[in-house]
This record gives sequence, structure tokens and C-alpha cells, in this order.
Amino acid sequence: MNTELTERRRELFAATRRLQDAPAEPDHAELERVAAWCADQGLRRDVYGDGPDLEAFEQRVADLLGMQSARFMSSGTMAQQIATRIWSDRSGVTRIGMHPTCHMELHEHRGYRHLHGLDAVFVGRFDAPMTAADLEQVAESMSSLVIELPTRENGGRLAPWAELVELCSLARERGIALHLDGARLWEAAAGYERALDEIAGLFDSVYVSFYKGIGALPGSMLLGPTDFVAEATVWQRRHGGNLFHSTPNWASAAMRLDAQVERMPEYRRRATEVAAVLREIQGVQIVPDQPQVNMFHVLLAGKDDALKLARDRVAEEHDLWLFGGLQPTDVPGVQRFELTVGEAALLVPDGEIAAAFAALFSPDRA
Repeated sequence: MNTELTERRRELFAATRRLQDAPAEPDHAELERVAAWCADQGLRRDVYGDGPDLEAFEQRVADLLGMQSARFMSSGTMAQQIATRIWSDRSGVTRIGMHPTCHMELHEHRGYRHLHGLDAVFVGRFDAPMTAADLEQVAESMSSLVIELPTRENGGRLAPWAELVELCSLARERGIALHLDGARLWEAAAGYERALDEIAGLFDSVYVSFYKGIGALPGSMLLGPTDFVAEATVWQRRHGGNLFHSTPNWASAAMRLDAQVERMPEYRRRATEVAAVLREIQGVQIVPDQPQVNMFHVLLAGKDDALKLARDRVAEEHDLWLFGGLQPTDVPGVQRFELTVGEAALLVPDGEIAAAFAALFSPDRA
């Protein structure tokens, strides 16, 4: 590893404007905001997940999603394994249905299998959201079906609302519990232009994240019927996730939630504008062609190392950091990255975005 190059990139990333998520700020800024907000609210810390202020926040989110109860948890990995384990125990079936791009399969080292003895049944195609027709092709019984909204790995796609309703109805007819991977539920609600409780109402249990679109410190919440959440609380301790207190994390989420949810339609609108700008640049492709939420994939023609060196030079010359890591695609010589449009992209004019991306492919970048 070239340590000098790595350090230079850290400096560039810290010093330049961002296109992704929120604008750059010092690492301590959120902690200072949380501390001031807690003092202003007279907030009392939780003890092992119990406390009136945390419980009030949990109920607030439960009411927002139309669910009975909620439990704050340190990670979505924990929350979703717990949810699928409970539905499996209740049905006596160890198979869980999931999309081939499910986070539980691709990014968690198959914890559902190694920790809970569960097996995956894959439903649907890698490059499209799950549908009722996909479920009809699967004969195996399953205890629960995990549905992600939107499906991140294929560019933040959402199944048409009628197809989602049809899928959930079919699962219920087959006695399958429905679990929502709602890491980006806030974004999906803006994409569907539907209320959060209308979407969550299709499911038996729901997981939401607070550090992604909400921009809070790490944390998540698992929601469902009261007896389900009580059982999940026991599993939280078994997972080692019942921390002595996690006040800064849930306070950050409580402080940010309402305002960020309100901004999601604006972020989605800006995503369509940014995508329109990028579509006009030779060497760039957008997936999907029309963003359905405020996140989409950007495909770049070129080799990984060359594109990153070009990105560094663009950052120096245009004061704009375009992307971090790149992932290969199925097409040789084409890389991709995920672009989440938030507050940062609202501050960068279209012309500057176009000029910066065009500069990636100028002859002197080769």
C-alpha cells in the first residue's frame, strides 16, 4: 500500500466538498449537537435499554410506523437476525426467504446460519425487486420473507406499489411472516409517496436504520407486536447488544428524525436532477435510468486505479469529492459506485457537478 497516496487521499477527502450524503464537518460536531440537545431537553440516559426518554422515543417511532412496540438496537445486523429467528421459532421452519442481494446474505457472513441455524431460500432475480411471481416459483416452505425497500444492490429500485401489495398478500396466504428490511424505509416512503405507516402496515416486523438517511450516530430499531418485541429484547441480550447505556446514539436519532424524514422528498427530487446531469456525460451511466429514491448507482468507464487517480485530481482542481471506493461490474472496464443524494448535493450546482465528472474522462486523466 502506498502510504503517502493514502494519506493524501485522507487529506483531500477531509478538505473538499462532498457530493454524497451530508456536507463535511469535524468528527466531534454531531456529539456537540447531541450534548446540547440533551441538555436543552433535560434528557435522562437509559440503563440497559430502559428509561422513560428512550421508551418515549421508541413509542414515537412505533406510532409513526403504525406498529405496537419498538426496541432500540445497536445494529441492523442484530435486529434482523433476531427478527428472523423469532419467526422461525414460532413456525418451526428454519428456512427464511430473501432476495439474492439481501444484506443478511451478502454482508453479514451469513450470521443467520452460523448463529441461528437458519437456511436461506432465495426469491427473485439479482437485478430486480422481488415480486409475487418470483414467490410463486418457490415451492419450499419458509418461516419468514425478508423484503428490502428499496433494493440497494440494484440501484435503489422499488417494486411498483401494486406488485408489493400482491407479494405481501401471497406470502400471508402461505402463512409466511413478513419482515421489512427498512434500512432505507424513510427514502422508500418518499419514493412511493406514501405514508410510513401504510408501508409498514404490510409487514409483521420492521427494522429501520438511523445512521443512513437520518444521519444519526449508529443505531437501529426493531418494531412489531408487543409480544414479538418482548421476545426480541431477550435476544438482544443474548447477542450482547444490551449495552449499559446508548444514550448518545438514540438521542442523535431522536433529535434528527422528524426533520430528516421531511427532507426525503427534496432529496429524491434532487437525485433526479443529478442523475439527469450525469446521463449527459460520456463514460457515465445511471442505474436505474430514472432514480426511484434518493440513491442510485453510477457506472464509470475505466479502470479502478485510473479512475481513483482522476478523482483525486478532480478533487484538487474542482474542490469536489465525487466518490470513495469503486466496485467492479459484470462489464469489463466498467466500475460502479453508489450515490446517495442528501444535503451535500443540494449545495453543489448542476454545472459544477457536470464539469467535475467530465474532467474524470478528459485526455490528460488517462
